[in-house]
Amino acid sequence: MTQELMNPMRQIRVAKVTLNIGAGKDAQLLEKGVKLLEQLTGVPPVKTITKKRIPSWGLRPGLPIGCKVTLRGKEAMDIIPRLLSAKENNLSKKNYDSCGNVSFGIPEYIDIDGAKYDPEIGIIGLQVCITLTRPGYRVKLRKIRPAGMKKSHIINQDDAIQFMDASFKTRLEE
Repeated sequence: MTQELMNPMRQIRVAKVTLNIGAGKDAQLLEKGVKLLEQLTGVPPVKTITKKRIPSWGLRPGLPIGCKVTLRGKEAMDIIPRLLSAKENNLSKKNYDSCGNVSFGIPEYIDIDGAKYDPEIGIIGLQVCITLTRPGYRVKLRKIRPAGMKKSHIINQDDAIQFMDASFKTRLEE
């Protein structure tokens, strides 16, 4: 084994999974999205609210435009294989960013394992973001005396690809 694999501080883990549905000004689509996310996860979603005024889009501060659910721990690890099955475990290199995050869209929720078609919801899609971390990332995010991370400790695109392949049997599309 290499030194990198033996060091517990180098182990990559899933910090959180965020499911997001953007609805814009459409209140009916927003309510369908709230119902869908609660049906998929069993957790009540949070509505996202606009902060800026964009008159050309008809947006004003305080207007709900989407909903999201954040899952951590065992719930996150349980839902990732179901979400990846909708993509047939194929992810493109574009789905990985340079900081250890994996994002992909699911155009139709009925592709997710265990999701049944609901005529009240219809066919809508959602966005999935998987955030990966290593032990010690809290130092960067804490309120009191935050500190920087060494470049060697930050998860790069190749590390994220290897982790997803080893943990969830994903394949890289070209």
